[in-house]
Amino acid sequence: MPRKVKFRKQQRGTNKGIAVRGSTISFGEFGLKAVDRVLLTSRQLEAARKAIMHETKRGGKLWIRVFPDKSVSKKAAETRMGSGKSPTDHYACVIKPGKIIFELAGVTEDIAKKAFYKASAKLPVKTKFIKKD
Repeated sequence: MPRKVKFRKQQRGTNKGIAVRGSTISFGEFGLKAVDRVLLTSRQLEAARKAIMHETKRGGKLWIRVFPDKSVSKKAAETRMGSGKSPTDHYACVIKPGKIIFELAGVTEDIAKKAFYKASAKLPVKTKFIKKD
């Protein structure tokens, strides 16, 4: 979650278009690219990161290319409608098709494939494995 924000609550907005920024591999050799659009929570991102680090046995270098900076508010259960907007529940990042979520370097291709396969099981979005050209 972000340390400091200008406004505590955000509107939901729309998630249209495809990712132009962050759609090519910049740092590593292998990447995990999103195929669909989704709001990815910080918990899901952390679970996927842990899966990758466990599979690579903390070898190589991992880059997380997304950051959860969008606040998502949620009303408590059995609350009546109205009475203003609820407080922030968690933070999420907006993922568009074509966005690279993780990059990995310093490991072999089959280890990277296996690690990203395990990480994709933790994410609610369809992904694909890509290599640097």
